[in-house]
Amino acid sequence: MAQAFDEKSFQLTGDAFPIAEHFQLDLGSSRAIFSVSENGILAFQGGIGRGNYTQLFWFDRSGKQLGQVGEPALYLQPRLSPDGQKLAVAIFDLQTSSTDTWVYELAHKVPTRLTFDPSFDSNPMWMPDGSRLIFTSNRKGGNDIYQKASNGAGSEELLLESNENKVATSVSTDGRFVTYTNTDTKGNTKQDLWILPLFGDGKPFPFLQTQADELSAQFSPDGHWIAYVSDESNNNQIYIAPFPGPGGKWQVSRNGGTEPRWRGDGKELFYLAPDNKMMAVAVNAKESSLEIANAQPLFEARLATTVGSHYDVTRDGKRFLIDVAGEGSSAPITLVVNWTADLKR
Repeated sequence: MAQAFDEKSFQLTGDAFPIAEHFQLDLGSSRAIFSVSENGILAFQGGIGRGNYTQLFWFDRSGKQLGQVGEPALYLQPRLSPDGQKLAVAIFDLQTSSTDTWVYELAHKVPTRLTFDPSFDSNPMWMPDGSRLIFTSNRKGGNDIYQKASNGAGSEELLLESNENKVATSVSTDGRFVTYTNTDTKGNTKQDLWILPLFGDGKPFPFLQTQADELSAQFSPDGHWIAYVSDESNNNQIYIAPFPGPGGKWQVSRNGGTEPRWRGDGKELFYLAPDNKMMAVAVNAKESSLEIANAQPLFEARLATTVGSHYDVTRDGKRFLIDVAGEGSSAPITLVVNWTADLKR
């Protein structure tokens, strides 16, 4: 769409009108594939082709592709069930511009839709027994935290509603706590790490509040540690801190990192380096202290340009399910010359 703008009064004038339809989207940047020059030329790539989609592939530790889950779609935040038999994943629908959570039976590759609200239901996480899924939804405006039976029975249960923007990120293996990223709407801090107890009065409490951004918190398998991302050093790095604290913190990455994931026995932590290398770090917990080895690159992942997490790892740390970029689209780039003439209507 386009609409005339008066640069003296800083006001829009006239009516908005369409210029082009059915062009490609990049969910990672939340933008359409188009560009406009200063001399009246518009370029855009049309068609909803394979370039809009991502694919879920299995890889081993060497980066060898082992198989595929599901057909090409717009996948977001894949999460394997505790028993490794199922996959929960959010799928974006280009037609409705909404996101719902789906569950795949990996043995049969049969998907079941879990949520149906015309909103963004995303970031699914499994409860330890696999009976329920925790997810984030903006169906009431801001992001709130819900849960629902993983077999689709019953309705969603609202676990946490507040004015802040929240994204749930992990569940402790005893099922008692949920970590979530909380964006401070008052501007005192930025993105902070909070804990939602799933027992007692369920009152949330902060785990880490600083002037830096902290996000992507992941409980260790024994529940005694939390791996997270912070930009306190002006770029994203992976850290581990004791839960519930107090205590110090240990830096895991050296040259940047995002999306930490624990191996099932807690003796190894995986993360993505800035160059999309899958990294592995040996972790040895000794009472209230940690021994952290140097990070080792495993392979380079061809990540999708979607938002949120891009992968999950099996409990034994031998296979990775990764949301990878689609094969691209053969749709040509269309040039529209002198489209600004319509502004004079």
